[in-house]
Amino acid sequence: MLEYLKDNYWIILLILNYVIAISAVITVVLKNINPTKTLSYIIVLVFFPFFGLLVYYLFGQEYRKNKIFSRKHVLNQSIIKSINQELEFNKNQIRKIDDFLDHKLKLVKLLYSNKNSPLTLCNEVDILKNGKTKFEALLRDLNNAKNHIHLEYYIIKDDKIGSKVLDALCKKATQGLKVRLAYDDVGSDLSSKMKQKLNSSGVEHYPFMPVLFSSLTGKMNYRNHRKIAVIDGEIAYVGGINISDTYVNYDDNHVYWRDTHLRLVGEAVKSLQIDFFTTWEFVSNQKINIDERYFPEVTCKNEVAVQIAASGPDTDAPNIMEAMFMAITTAENYVYITTPYLVPNDQMITALQVAAKSGVDVRILIPKQSDSWVVKHATNSYLERLMDANIKVYRYTKGFVHAKTMVVDDIFSTVGTSNMDYRSFNINFEVNAFIYDAKTSKILKNYFLEDLECAEIVEPERWTNRPKIEKLKESYCRLWSPLI
Repeated sequence: MLEYLKDNYWIILLILNYVIAISAVITVVLKNINPTKTLSYIIVLVFFPFFGLLVYYLFGQEYRKNKIFSRKHVLNQSIIKSINQELEFNKNQIRKIDDFLDHKLKLVKLLYSNKNSPLTLCNEVDILKNGKTKFEALLRDLNNAKNHIHLEYYIIKDDKIGSKVLDALCKKATQGLKVRLAYDDVGSDLSSKMKQKLNSSGVEHYPFMPVLFSSLTGKMNYRNHRKIAVIDGEIAYVGGINISDTYVNYDDNHVYWRDTHLRLVGEAVKSLQIDFFTTWEFVSNQKINIDERYFPEVTCKNEVAVQIAASGPDTDAPNIMEAMFMAITTAENYVYITTPYLVPNDQMITALQVAAKSGVDVRILIPKQSDSWVVKHATNSYLERLMDANIKVYRYTKGFVHAKTMVVDDIFSTVGTSNMDYRSFNINFEVNAFIYDAKTSKILKNYFLEDLECAEIVEPERWTNRPKIEKLKESYCRLWSPLI
């Protein structure tokens, strides 16, 4: 018997693989999910033995139904309930904001149906263009912190800029402030020496969903892609810029990095604080008693309407995707989108096509050179279909555009961590700020038009006649689009 097993172990393993694969195929079919995604899983499971099972294990689980972590303990605390009640709008307030939000009120109600996305009016919003501007402001606010500092980042490294930020955290912790740092274990890279320094200084820090070999796992995980900083419960940062030299255009950087971030002061900070606490309880495995010091009173200097929408396997619905979908489908004049990764699902493709065909000026800016071979070709496979609907596609040539922004009709805009792809909409933990303000929208619109000066438009006729080998690469990579 042992001799037989030894001589035929590959055949036995292959049979075992297909027994499990057939079971997985039946499970996928019975879930009645998107047909394209279903076929992608079937192809991978049937034609890629062993590897297909790994892909299914990493991507095939429906974590939105079986949540990775629960938000209930945080949301059920009395202080959080009080904050959410405080941010709730009555009918008179709804009528007040209806005048300047116009038809975008439907978007507000869509996000508001998720009780963790209240609309806040008392806010100041600063748009931070590129890493240098973001880090100058962030370091200043960190050094001026008086009570606590909360950071949650996909990427944080102890390189030049990262060390400056981490040193500021250590300094504040030694002064007696409560400093908490949550970082994604795949995206981040902290040396043991820096971790030791954080420990000795009193900075509490935990990785999000630790993995054994982070350098080998790449994107094949459910990762925390959020970039949140909350300082004293009064100031918050959110956007596309991680903490790494890559995001700062130092003289020795090989690629110019174009990115966008937000600095928020006001009521919207409270929503980001709540989102941080839900993550912190998960990574630290601590039940925190949250008190009033984390939610200080807000003095209203400006009235900029902001909603914070978090999305991921911990939420009941793909909040960010649904909000973007409605913003596009209700647009009347224009939709300008910047995204480094464009691998849209069917819903987003339809929304963009319908908007463009109805006369809305739809423009999308993507990088000419991507940092992912598969994503680049998968993106290219969608361009012809978009351009057929009169959507203008531009490719950024100055460097790498990493900003994740959308501006609609001079009244609505969003800046955050979510790309326009399957991973951001369905797999990763993301967070976006949705802003209803003419001034902010016009600034972002002008930045978009400035970026187009450093971009080339994709000509539909020339694109259609691109080499067949490129089309073959695109078709191959597109097969993986629901999974990457």
